[in-house]
Amino acid sequence: MVSLQQLLHATAVQEAKQEQDIDITGISYHSKKVEKGQLFVCIRGYKTDGHKFLPNAVSNGAVAAIVEEFQDDVEIPQFLVKNSRIALAQLGAAFYGNPSGKMKMIGITATNGKTTTTYMTNAMLENHGYKTGLIGTVSIKIDDTSIPSELTTPESLDLQFYLKQMHDKAVSHVSMEVSSAALETYRVEKVDYDIVAFNNISREHIDSHGTFEKYFEAKSSLITEANEKSVAILNLDCPYSASLADKTKASVITFGLEQSTGHIHCKNLDLTTGRAKFTYEIKKPFSYDHQEFSPGEFTVELSVPGLHSVYNSMVAITVALLSGVSIQTIQETMKAFGGVERRFEFVYEKDFKIIDDHFANPGNINVTLQTLKYMDFDQLHLVYAIRGERGPTVNKENAEAIVEWAKKLNLEEIIATKSVSHVTDKDKVTDEEVNVFMDVMFQANIKVTLLEELPDATAYALTKAGQGDLVLLAGCQGMDHGAEIMLHQINKQNPEDPQSTSLSFTT
Repeated sequence: MVSLQQLLHATAVQEAKQEQDIDITGISYHSKKVEKGQLFVCIRGYKTDGHKFLPNAVSNGAVAAIVEEFQDDVEIPQFLVKNSRIALAQLGAAFYGNPSGKMKMIGITATNGKTTTTYMTNAMLENHGYKTGLIGTVSIKIDDTSIPSELTTPESLDLQFYLKQMHDKAVSHVSMEVSSAALETYRVEKVDYDIVAFNNISREHIDSHGTFEKYFEAKSSLITEANEKSVAILNLDCPYSASLADKTKASVITFGLEQSTGHIHCKNLDLTTGRAKFTYEIKKPFSYDHQEFSPGEFTVELSVPGLHSVYNSMVAITVALLSGVSIQTIQETMKAFGGVERRFEFVYEKDFKIIDDHFANPGNINVTLQTLKYMDFDQLHLVYAIRGERGPTVNKENAEAIVEWAKKLNLEEIIATKSVSHVTDKDKVTDEEVNVFMDVMFQANIKVTLLEELPDATAYALTKAGQGDLVLLAGCQGMDHGAEIMLHQINKQNPEDPQSTSLSFTT
């Protein structure tokens, strides 16, 4: 419980209506979840306006409200602010005692790889012996407890609540995925980051931001708004990430694989098996938190496959070094780290190999297919789930990215599917989306076998796959069940094959 007037010092109140000082038991932004004695913050959302639900919040026990516009016929104190989302973040942090300032906060953003990088980072910190927290797309981890995530980055009030729980459990290091939506909607407004990283950006989520420029502006704010006490890790191989080096107050550490002019270089890369071995080289000295890092190198072997995993690991390893993790622990953790589901995941390795990848956007597609170029296999069989309800632009760009690599990988046929029975209504593939995909393939003279159902597509791929071949299950929502369906089909053909039962089946 805290005094309302004391709490209001955390935000900029422009005007008050029925001002008085009362005790506040908590804060809420959802009228149905309000409890007696709470401060209700009216948030203007994309579909609803919290101001409309203020009467409901009052009837459920709200004793004061933060508004962007005073509401008539509401008999509780109201406090006018310019932006209630910013106010929610500020008030939430104040109510929970600004917990992020009491732990080492690591913020990781990218179009592709946030989840894997965050999990890699957490694994190394945990194996070093730190008590850790993790906030991401899959789950929220508070020391030894995990709960499912609803958003990549939680709403600001919920985020501060989780951070308070972490601090109460003596967590010292928190690894956090930071989405562009979270940055644009001020969910991380009052998070005091120690280390931030920007790995890559491509044309994903543009519809929610309007333009690529606005998407980049939102995403890059994690770096541009970092303070002078923090350190920013930037990827020189991504021009957008590299461009931020002189646009932040943070100390900058740069890395690259293709570019070798930064502080850190990935060299001697071997991806012939799909799983990388490389040398992590510190080329230029840097310092952080009373630690000096001199030029030197050590080898790294990854258990997770893919070129993108190399970039993800470069960020994670750098964070681990800055956090005091030993080279031995880094090496052992990276060799054992099993990865995150559907991120260039090897799901079958016998007569032929099956890789499962979410293939979300051109950036992801390019780095995935570039990895295949490094690998040894005979024939590639691509099973692609067309993206539903993402519009013709996204599907055209995805198709063009596939075409760009088709000749390089000797890809003459694509097995495409609409996954009709395996997607929800919000992910149904439209005729327009199919047509634009097929038009791009027709222009490139690439044969497409289009099947309505996902099991038919995977079964057809099995008839094509021979000794030494590679099957790539590619796509987002429409391919989420592809691996388990295909392994189930292999199991029916050969019940004695232990690898075909490595995933749990759903029907």
